[in-house]
Amino acid sequence: MSFCLSLTNSHITPLIAPVRPKYPRAVAGESTMAANSLRVAAAQMTSINDLAANFATCSRLVKEAAASGAKLICFPESFSFIGAKDGDSLKIAEPLEGPIMKQYCSLARESGIWLSLGGFQEKGSDDEHLFNTHVVVDDAGNIRSTYRKIHLFDVDTPGGRSYKESIFTEAGKNVVAVDSPVGRLGLTVCYDLRFPEIYQLLRFQHEAQILLVPSAFTKVTGQAHWEVLLRARAIETQCYVIASAQAGKHNDKRESHGETLIIDPWGTVVGRLPDTLSTGITIADIDFSLIDSVRAKMPIAKHRKPVEFWKSASL
Repeated sequence: MSFCLSLTNSHITPLIAPVRPKYPRAVAGESTMAANSLRVAAAQMTSINDLAANFATCSRLVKEAAASGAKLICFPESFSFIGAKDGDSLKIAEPLEGPIMKQYCSLARESGIWLSLGGFQEKGSDDEHLFNTHVVVDDAGNIRSTYRKIHLFDVDTPGGRSYKESIFTEAGKNVVAVDSPVGRLGLTVCYDLRFPEIYQLLRFQHEAQILLVPSAFTKVTGQAHWEVLLRARAIETQCYVIASAQAGKHNDKRESHGETLIIDPWGTVVGRLPDTLSTGITIADIDFSLIDSVRAKMPIAKHRKPVEFWKSASL
């Protein structure tokens, strides 16, 4: 099943294929559906410059996801804080062992669900910088993996708004994948979406099955490119893509596109929050038999040329 929960609406649509789990987690007494599916949730929210208010929203969405049977809930970039003005994020940046992340680790443990926390403001190597860090927390409240955003958003968007993420953010250097109860996760953040190389590495070198793209896409770029880029990444890697989005106006200066999506390895949208501005979750079941089928029938892993081929090819 694939369906959506939000504070303002509810929507139910069928998934396209039966589910055969690769990593079964069923126990005696669970329903047949639960025993034959691995459920994930993607959250949409409008974060503000209030840590407590954002945590309350995340807590509510975690409880909804856990009640639906999801094993993992994915939050958007900057889930815990979006500043009202430049420099605010630096002021609240903390180490991963600080009190902000400890709250979310406790939330995961108390709710018995894995969390994908995209775009946490992790304290950098000096007081002038932070890392934009994607943190994966398991259902016991332990940090399982971290990925520091590699591609920083230094862009002049249509309409005149300029962004310079590199002024206060250090770029990461490592491609990261991690095993979870719902499969092998490939970690990215927002602007990474425009660089297919990282997704190729996650699939073909790190064996990812699900690509996570927590984002706060601008309204203009999101309307033009968000869904088409996400579907392209799913199709060219034959992975599920979970894209959790910030939505709506955070303050007078910043607005995000929204449109949280879950996409299957054939490029079909199997989870979508119908209202691009609402706070809520969309849910889908990961179908490992579909991953296997798509990859077997179109074996691009075997057909890919190695880097050495292209170095020697005539252009």
